[in-house]
Amino acid sequence: MSKKVMIVEDNELNLKLFTDLLRAHQFVVEGVRDGRLALEQARTFAPDLIIMDIQLPHVSGIDLIEAMQKDVALSPIPVLAVTAYAGKGDEDRIMAAGAKGYLSKPVSVMTFLEAVRGIVG
Repeated sequence: MSKKVMIVEDNELNLKLFTDLLRAHQFVVEGVRDGRLALEQARTFAPDLIIMDIQLPHVSGIDLIEAMQKDVALSPIPVLAVTAYAGKGDEDRIMAAGAKGYLSKPVSVMTFLEAVRGIVG
């Protein structure tokens, strides 16, 4: 059975790239462009992994990860965080919030796929 991945990414080009890449490797993918809808969509879609952009409009990806960790239904879902704006200490804050992995954009295809497979198999 194919693994389900939800991508929370406001950038249309990045969302398409991640979606196409994962679908080409037999993942079932759901994209969410508005972080405010991410938690509700995660409950409905029930993904095996969430790929979370950290720099989202309206809500921080870190805040979403923290909210997931406090939610009984969502806390078991691993999160792979991705961001283009990695500052000093960002990775530590992201991992402390509950992410299982962290990638800095731009991400190479192989690095991205290895990170996804490392989390969901």
